[in-house]
Amino acid sequence: MVATAPPTSFFLTSAVFHYLGPSLAVLLFAALGPLGTAWWRIATAAVVFALWRRPWRLLRRMKAQQRAVLLALGVVLAGMNLVFYLALAELPLATVGAIEFLGTVALAAFGTRTRRNLLALLLAVAGVVALTELRLANAPWGFVFAFANCAGFMLYVILGHRIANTRLSQPTGTEPSVDMSGIDQLGAAMLVAAVVITPFGIADASAAFTHPLWLVWGIGVGICSSVIPYITDQLAMARLPRATFALMLALLPAAAALMGLLILAQVPTWQDLIGIGLVIAGVAVHRDQPKPPAAPTTSG
Repeated sequence: MVATAPPTSFFLTSAVFHYLGPSLAVLLFAALGPLGTAWWRIATAAVVFALWRRPWRLLRRMKAQQRAVLLALGVVLAGMNLVFYLALAELPLATVGAIEFLGTVALAAFGTRTRRNLLALLLAVAGVVALTELRLANAPWGFVFAFANCAGFMLYVILGHRIANTRLSQPTGTEPSVDMSGIDQLGAAMLVAAVVITPFGIADASAAFTHPLWLVWGIGVGICSSVIPYITDQLAMARLPRATFALMLALLPAAAALMGLLILAQVPTWQDLIGIGLVIAGVAVHRDQPKPPAAPTTSG
């Protein structure tokens, strides 16, 4: 079923859940705070991946450089989620979502220096300026966290594409042959992220252990935020040309605004809509670097 599904369906699923989960998370802030909620997001995803994919099997098959990529991705996932939720505690979801994608356009502009990408970067910057002008004085730390999340998302895209297009085949022998896909590698990175985020979030997150509703809610946030969208991201990245995937990212700022409106009742102003529209235009106009030839399968 997965093999025959249109590649765009994976991205559209990711677009919905990418901001549905954070919308539900914002409602949990009152009970667990941003750090505690972020811990449940990462910890839930790590447990799901551990039970489903047993990602520790990768360690025996990987070279030191490949382990370093997974370690870096795990650290990025932990940091990105922490600052993302801290930003959401101060700013509307649509604003944080729009700033997040400024980095994607900047990556394309620096990687492929064309007039088209320069225009895309100018549009995205103008959109972010329109968004920040409204609230910068009232929530300066919110913007610090939002731009930190933007930097983390840039690293996630770079590292995510690297593991999505690297497959590790376990040789036959006493154990059955296992194809270590990008999802397996993502699961290993999520375990790293859970270790990294625990010192920051476990104190606030522990309140849910004695409150069944908060516990179920926290687990649901993790599944909606990190399991479903990250898996579908990997499936989309592995099947779509990089330029197509980058173009479809334009849908995500709109998805953030829609989820913020429907679930959090965050009604955007006209200036918000103009800013979001400019960011969407920038993401749609930009063109990423041509995808390099697929790397040969490794088993070291």
